[in-house]
Amino acid sequence: MELLANKQVLVVGGTGGIGAEVARLLRSSQANVFITGRNADDLAVAGEAAQISADQRFLMDITNPDQISEVAAAIHQRIGKLDILVNAAGVGIIKPMEQLSLEDFQHTLAVNLTGTFLLLKNFLPPMKEAKKGLIINMPGVLGKSPMAGAAAYAASKYGLNGMLKSVREELKRTDIRITNIYLGGVDTPFWDEIDLRVQRDKFIQRKEAARAVWFLCQQPSSGVVSEMVIQPFNHQVL
Repeated sequence: MELLANKQVLVVGGTGGIGAEVARLLRSSQANVFITGRNADDLAVAGEAAQISADQRFLMDITNPDQISEVAAAIHQRIGKLDILVNAAGVGIIKPMEQLSLEDFQHTLAVNLTGTFLLLKNFLPPMKEAKKGLIINMPGVLGKSPMAGAAAYAASKYGLNGMLKSVREELKRTDIRITNIYLGGVDTPFWDEIDLRVQRDKFIQRKEAARAVWFLCQQPSSGVVSEMVIQPFNHQVL
């Protein structure tokens, strides 16, 4: 396994339930960690918890191309290129089709799919120049197996899955690795806004999900974990 000490890592969505814990674990392994978030207060709390200095925290909306370009330019000016990009940003809308608005659908695609496209456009080129890097995304299990009420969410995650697999084919002559982690139900604030009765006490704990991402950040240079699937051991919708 590769050591994380002095690795240059960006955690996008570093204020969320999984992202904040990933950032903390990476910092505890002596990685040099940058984080992004949409809310200044949340960014400060997550940064202080992970002992990430204020100048390595960036306000950024993943749907805003200009903000992503500005953050990428600032980071690249300081360190040249990232060793690891972890995309923990995402949004979920679970509604039956008759309740799903066009705005719901477009916003879900903008965050989960187009946002990732913008990250790749800005952070992949320096990796390609160096022919080395690791990109971790979280399509979730709904990027493999849809469920009722998840038309927008599954569409965004299936699209994400396809896009990343296509980009992976473009990178075969490099040592850039793309890893997709397919998480099932994780007990994070994500579910606070979902109008669906679920057994959250049987969900994957956010710290366990974050440890899986932390583990994936240490893949040996001789190989790649293309996919990892983690689901609750015993859970059902009520």
